Amino acid sequence: MKTMELLPPHETMYRALVNRDRSFEGIFYVGVRTTGIFCRPTCTAKKPARENVDFFATSSDALQSGYRPCLRCHPLDSNQPQPKLIERLRAEVESAPGGRLTDKELAALSIDPSTARRQFKRHYGMTFQAYHRARRMGLALSEVRKGSRVDEARNGSGFESQSGFREAFTRIFGEPPTNAKARSPLFAERIDTPLGAMIAVADDEGLRLLEFIDRRATESELSILRRRLRTNIVPGEHHYLTATRQQLAEYFSGKSLEFDIPLAPVGSDFQLRAWTILQSIPVGETRSYSWMAKRLGDENARRAVGRANGTNMICIVIPCHRVIRADGTLCGYGGGLWRKKWLLEHERRCSRK
Repeated sequence: MKTMELLPPHETMYRALVNRDRSFEGIFYVGVRTTGIFCRPTCTAKKPARENVDFFATSSDALQSGYRPCLRCHPLDSNQPQPKLIERLRAEVESAPGGRLTDKELAALSIDPSTARRQFKRHYGMTFQAYHRARRMGLALSEVRKGSRVDEARNGSGFESQSGFREAFTRIFGEPPTNAKARSPLFAERIDTPLGAMIAVADDEGLRLLEFIDRRATESELSILRRRLRTNIVPGEHHYLTATRQQLAEYFSGKSLEFDIPLAPVGSDFQLRAWTILQSIPVGETRSYSWMAKRLGDENARRAVGRANGTNMICIVIPCHRVIRADGTLCGYGGGLWRKKWLLEHERRCSRK
């Protein structure tokens, strides 16, 4: 069970409340002293002044403090699923992923195009048309790699002209379709967790990236993957992403703290060696940077170890959160020290069961 000590800093939570930041769903609840009501961080009600709010780790804590649940955001309900409109739009895409859904066709389905764009942008960080275009391009690349002629791949992607197809393909994948036969797309999926939304990226080699979406370095890490693997990242399904989602759910529920997903991290020889050592740290235990440096053969490489840990793109599964200072204090976690503390407490508690 979460405690107040595991909550983010109050300034971080209040900023998330003002911005209605979805990545903090399930992380905290806010009580408004002037109304006696408690809400989710994404509640659409008018935001209270900073001095008029209390923060709680659980809805139970808020209830026990005398607050009643908001009738607008229903904080006692389980984490809200994605909006019905997004579910419907994704279903329309998957029923014919190579087709097109123009604004006119959306209107014919009684869907307001501007509403579709807004909701997709809010939930996925991209518009519906950008999502659909990337999905089509993923299919097109797969067809090109299997040997289809460019015009056949274009016809299956919903583009009316070959030049339009080539232009869109090059914009998304970085090169024309005729040069893409040796390229494998990277597939990405958003995964909601008790510590906020994450993005997972995988291909046939294994899991390439697992990061918290709100982490500052996530966007640059996606660019590194695109550049080094010479391809792009498109939304889509992959069996390694399915395994990641399932095993993360088991991890956060405490059912299983072990992962057996094939990993394919991208890094230097030193980074790869450091990340392999990280995976040897047992669940529920911690090690120091000095310990890692000795394992790498250089007792003076503590700073290099810290940099390698900071560039780990597969968090939790490659457990850089299990490395702390020699004196036992926490430091150096890109996802935020509050998350590092939560993960360590969670693993210690569950491993004692």
